[in-house]
Order: sequence, then structure tokens, then C-alpha cells
Amino acid sequence: NVALVDGVIRDGEERVMDRMRDAFSNFPSVETKFSRPSLFTSRTPVEVEVSGYNLQTLKELSGEVMTRLATVDGLTDLKTSAEGGNPEVQIRFNRQRVAQLGTTISSIGQIIRNQVQGEVATELTRGDRKIDIRVRASEEHRTDVDDLRRLIISPASAPTPIPLAVVADLDVAMGPAEIRRIDQERVAIISANLEGRDLSDAVVDIERELELIVRAPDYSITVGGQNEERERSFKSMQMAIALAVFLVYLVMASQFESLVHPFVIMFSIPFGLVGVVLMLIVTGQTVSVVVLIGLIMLAGIVVNNAIVLIDYINMLRREQGVPKFEAIEQACGVRLRPILMTTSTTILGLLPMALGIFNLRPIVTFADKTFAPNLPDILHVGLMGLLNLVFPMGQGAEIRAPMAITVIGGLGFSTLVTLILIPTIYSLSDRKP
Repeated sequence: NVALVDGVIRDGEERVMDRMRDAFSNFPSVETKFSRPSLFTSRTPVEVEVSGYNLQTLKELSGEVMTRLATVDGLTDLKTSAEGGNPEVQIRFNRQRVAQLGTTISSIGQIIRNQVQGEVATELTRGDRKIDIRVRASEEHRTDVDDLRRLIISPASAPTPIPLAVVADLDVAMGPAEIRRIDQERVAIISANLEGRDLSDAVVDIERELELIVRAPDYSITVGGQNEERERSFKSMQMAIALAVFLVYLVMASQFESLVHPFVIMFSIPFGLVGVVLMLIVTGQTVSVVVLIGLIMLAGIVVNNAIVLIDYINMLRREQGVPKFEAIEQACGVRLRPILMTTSTTILGLLPMALGIFNLRPIVTFADKTFAPNLPDILHVGLMGLLNLVFPMGQGAEIRAPMAITVIGGLGFSTLVTLILIPTIYSLSDRKP
């Protein structure tokens, strides 16, 4: 476990991991695997699952997948669960001969196990200790494969002793290191870490390479890992966002006692999404589960300004009999200050949360790629340490900051829409003078 000093963010982690990979590459016969904690998951960023029955075919397919993935940019630390293994003695029984002897494979297997591994016959008591007494064949009778072939597998009541070689063939082969099963099917998993690329972009290239692999119909190759969890999370979050928008509309329809005015207010939400996209692009963020959680929050926050405006217009028309266009003009002037105050207090309240990554990460990335692509490690760490003093990052800032950025971008842009577009849509949708 390696703990980095304060001020080192994700770009610094990748540099440290690259230096450690180079250092370990000088040691022969050393296998390394790098991993780091990820948000909301414990799985490797990229996992390709090769499913089928035959272990040898799985090993061959996984080797071809490894070769294909090695050509994809941004993938490091490629590993497969089908590699490795240990030599083992494989016993293949002749079922017809076993049946002719009047015994079963499980009975013969039990005899072989008792003679090779042994069985606990009794216990020796020494004071308060109990020591198992294991009975098995002598060492000279179980040293090599030929000794196993001569093991007697017939029961004691049999007239003649029968060796194992009569009913089975014994071979020494390389066995699998592990046999994994997913949904009751054997699989080989090829895992890899990501470096300098977005997961969704890397998955597109991976799937393009996997399509070129020729395989039998009963073998399948799928992309799992964090990508599988991301797709599952995105589907559930999309349903949650749609449900949030529907409930917001339902509440407003019951309060306004109208279906038209809440529909006008709901125009704030899609235009708020425009602000979210612009803010994510400016800050260099990607769409994640935290961003989608921010969108659910935004669905209930972004309509507040439009509610204040539309409610005051309706009050002027209903209680004072003010004409429609005059009521819109008067409401915009009166409600401008409350709308700006509400928006500014919300944005300023979320600003400390967003500053954890809002200013620091783009500046470091921009400095690395533009001014100092070959910046020495000590200067890079010093730069990030200096920026961390100016813009300190609290614990868990990378989790919270995207949610705050989403709300700030959507709320700020929707405020402009509320003051300009919502009155226009209201005047067109309400036919009454």
C-alpha cells in the first residue's frame, strides 16, 4: 500500500505508478499488478470476460484478447486469469472397466485420496492436546506417477489385487491456476488499468478490437468491470431523473391547479442541462454517477425561480386584474432581485464544495500539457503542492465536487432562461389577455 503526500492528485498518481512499473521491470520473473481505490466500486476499470466450457479454448481465446488489448491506447497492467497454473497428475478413468469391476469412480477416488493424502484414523491424547494420527501409503509407494499407477484400488475382499493402471490413464499436465464461473459458466477474465484515457472512449476501442476475434458460437466475449457497473448505474439514474422530473411537475400541477403553467416552468430543466454540459466541459469533468445525482438535485432546485415568477404573474392578473403583458413586465421587475438573491446564495453556498476540484485540476492539467509536458517530477509535485496551498482539497473532494459543479452550472444558466425565455413562453401559452 502506497500513500501519496498531500497535493498529489490523479495525474501525480499515474506518474508514480509509471515510475514503479519501470523499476519493477528490471527484475526478471517478477509479476506486478497495480490497482488503486475507485469511487463506488472495487472492480478493475477494464475487465473482458471470455465465456465457454473448454479450458484450453478459453486459454487460447484469452491470449488472443490480451494481444488485441495490448494495441489499445491507455491500457496498462494487462492480466488474465487463464495464465499460470501448476503441474498436476490427471487421472482419466475408463468407465466401462470400472463398471466391470463392480465399483464406482468415487470409491476409487476415495481410495487414492486415502493412500496419497491419508485419512485420520484416530487421535493421540497428550495432556490437553489431541494429535491426529493419519494413515497413508509409505513415501516410496507414492513418489512419482509410476507409483500411482501401481496403487491397489480393489477392495480388500477382492480375490486379486488390481492396480490403478488397469482402469485409468495417468498423465502429468499443466493445470489451470483457477477456474472461475459466472452464471454457472466457465470464464477467463482479462483485466487492465486505465491511464490517461476516459473509460467510455477506451471501451469503444476495446469493443472494436474484440469484434475482429473469430470464436465458436458457444463462446462469448463481453466487456465487464467498471464499464458494466457504469452502464447499470446510468440506467437506474436515468429512471431516477425521469421520476424526479415527473414528481416535480405533479407537485406544481396540484399547487397551480393548472397543467399549462407547470409545463411552462418545466422548460427551465432542459435549458439547465445546457449549463451543466458547458460547466462540465470548462472544468474538464466527465459524466459520472455523482453528476447524475447532481441532476436529480437540480430538477428540484432549478424550477424555484420560475415558480416565483409565474406565481407573481398569476397573482397580479387574478387579484389586481392587470393585463397579461403588463403583469409579465411588472413581475419581472419585482422578482428580479429575489431571483438573483436566491441563485447567488445557492451558488456561493456550493462554491466551497466545487473548489475542491474546480480550480486545481484544470490548472494542473493545462500546465502539464501546454507549458511543461516534460516537467521533472520534483517540479510537478512542487507545483501541485503550491496549488494545494492556494486551493486546498478536503477529504473526499473528488466525490463531492462534480455534484456541486453540476448544480452551479445548471442553476446559473437556468436563471438567465427564467428571466428571458420563461416570460416569453408564458405569454404564448396563456391565451387569456
